[in-house]
Amino acid sequence: MDAPLANQQPLSYLNIFATKGVQMRTFHLTWLTFFFCFFGWFGIAPLMPLVREQLHLDKGQVGNIVIASVSATILARLLMGKLCDTLGPRLAYTLLLVVGAIPVMLIGLSNSYESFLLFRLAIGIIGASFVITQFHTSMMFAPNVVGTANAVAGGWGNLGGGIANMAMPLVAATFVSLGYVDKANSWRLAMVVPGLVLLLMAWLYYRYTTDTPRGNYADIQRATAEKPKGTFLLALRDYRTWVLALAYGACFGIEITIDNVAAVYFVDHFQASLVMAGMLAGIFGFMNIFARGLGGWVSDRAGRAYGLKGKWLLLSGLLVLEGIGIVLFALAPSLPLAIAAMLGFALFLKMANGCTYSIVPFVNKKAMGSVSGVVGAGGNLGAMLVGFLFKSATISYTTAFLYIGLGVAAVGGLVLLVRLVRKEIGEAAPESLTLARA
Repeated sequence: MDAPLANQQPLSYLNIFATKGVQMRTFHLTWLTFFFCFFGWFGIAPLMPLVREQLHLDKGQVGNIVIASVSATILARLLMGKLCDTLGPRLAYTLLLVVGAIPVMLIGLSNSYESFLLFRLAIGIIGASFVITQFHTSMMFAPNVVGTANAVAGGWGNLGGGIANMAMPLVAATFVSLGYVDKANSWRLAMVVPGLVLLLMAWLYYRYTTDTPRGNYADIQRATAEKPKGTFLLALRDYRTWVLALAYGACFGIEITIDNVAAVYFVDHFQASLVMAGMLAGIFGFMNIFARGLGGWVSDRAGRAYGLKGKWLLLSGLLVLEGIGIVLFALAPSLPLAIAAMLGFALFLKMANGCTYSIVPFVNKKAMGSVSGVVGAGGNLGAMLVGFLFKSATISYTTAFLYIGLGVAAVGGLVLLVRLVRKEIGEAAPESLTLARA
C-alpha cells in the first residue's frame, strides 16, 4: 500500500503523542472539543450553592434542575447519532457547538427558578457531543484499536466535568477579586467563559477536521449503498443496543449525576467549603485522564483473547464492582473514607464507560451512529431517572447513593445473565470486522 493510500485508511495503532495526519489531528480535536463541551455542560454544577442561595431554591427544585441538565441530552444524542450517519460528524459537531454555546453564555440572565431551569435544560444538548466524539473516532481507527481510541477520547473529554468542578469556583472568585461582580452574582459572569470557548472550538472543528480519512462525506460522494435507509430502526431492532444502553445508564448515567451533585453533597454532608467541595468533586472527574482509557485498553485485550464475549464479561464485572463501591461511599462515616470509596468506584465506573463503547462499534456497522446515539441516550436516561432520588423530600442524598449502588450492581448481574442466556450477545457479525472502514 503506497503512502498516500495508507494515509486515507483508519489507523491500526494509537500514538497519543502523534499529531500528524488527518486521523490524529481529528482525534486530538475531537477529545479536546468534547472536553470543553463537558466543561460547559457542568460548569454551573460547582456554583450551585451560590445559585441555590440567590434564587432561594429548595431541595426539590435543585433536584429538578439536576434532572433537567441531563434530560435534553437524551433526544439530542438520538438526533446527533442520526446526523452523524447523514451529514457527517464534522458538520454535526459544528452545529451542536454553535447552538449549545448560546444557553451556556446566557444562563447568567436567570432571575428565577423557572428561567434557570429552562437554561439548564437547554445546556444539556451539548452532552450529545459524546455521540459525535465516539462516532468520529471510530471512523479514524481500525477495529483492533478502536476500543482504546474511543475510550481515551471519551475519557479525556469526560475530564472536562471534573476540571469544571475544580476551575469554575476559581473563575468566579477571579471575577470577584477583579471587582467585576460580587460573590453572589459571580456565577453569572463565570459561565460566559465556557460559552466563548465552545464558539472557538466550533470554528476549529469545522476548519481542521474531516468526516473520514478519505475526506468529507460531500467530497468523497458516498455511494447510495454506503448510506442505508432506516439506520435508526436498524439500531432499535438489535437487542444488544438496548442492553448496552442499560449498562451505559448504570455507569455514565451515574457519572454525570455525581458531576452534578457531588459538590452540593460535600458542602451539606461534610461541611466542606465551596472551593474544597469543587476540588473533591473534581477528583472524581479527573480520574477520566486514565480510567476510561484503561477500560477500553483492557477491553481490547479481552476482545483479542476471548472475542466479544470477553468484553461482555468484563463489562458485567466492572458494573458489579462499581455498585459495591457506591454503597461503601454512601455508608462512609467520614470525609477521608468517603474520598477513598469515591476513588474506588470512580475507577470501575469509568472503566465500564470505556468498555461499553469498545463494544458499540461492533453491534451494527451500517447503523454505527444510530447505535452510538441510542446507547449514549441510555446513559442520560439513567441519569435522569436517578435524579428523581435527589429531589425527593423524604430521601437523603446518602440514601440515594445507597439505592444507586445496589441498582448498579443489579444491572451488572443482569448483563452477565443476558450473556449466559443469549450467548450470541458477544458474537459480532463478520461485517463488523470492517466497520472502521465504512
